[in-house]
Amino acid sequence: MSQNQGTEPSYESRLPKPLARMKAWLVAHHMTLMAIADTPHSIALGSAIGIFFGFTPLYPLKTLLSIAVAWVFRCNKIAAAVAVTLHDVMIWAMPAVYVAEYQFGCWILNRPAAQRVHLRQFRLHDYVHWHVFSRVIWPTFWPAFIGSLFLAVPSSIFIYFLMRLLISRARTPQKIQ
Repeated sequence: MSQNQGTEPSYESRLPKPLARMKAWLVAHHMTLMAIADTPHSIALGSAIGIFFGFTPLYPLKTLLSIAVAWVFRCNKIAAAVAVTLHDVMIWAMPAVYVAEYQFGCWILNRPAAQRVHLRQFRLHDYVHWHVFSRVIWPTFWPAFIGSLFLAVPSSIFIYFLMRLLISRARTPQKIQ
């Protein structure tokens, strides 16, 4: 514990470094969401949209889609961008979530899971042709997307009500007794 003159003391976290960084990120972004000058409904809906798109297999488009959908629904775009970024912080857990979504989607669609594809089977020339996309990527997209809905929809509904409650409570003036 070190204390500089005129500044507040800084305390070391007892958490492991990765968890301490994740906690610091969550605290900073929680405060960002609380300080946005918008209605609790708008911020909560933007957060829910961001969480929804974070679970989908639309990896390169999820941030843009969450901002665009937030714009269409006239809710907070910053909250949507912050919420979708949460999945990037949880990157260590997301591969397992994506695999589970894919397997659940295969089960829902009554399809067998795709056989393991070895990228060594393809030459560099093959990657610029549509047939590689249609043989490798596209068959896994629909099961992954359908499976993701079973996590994305309940999570986004939960986040909407949780964020609305937290923001409303944070903005309610406290009685001084």
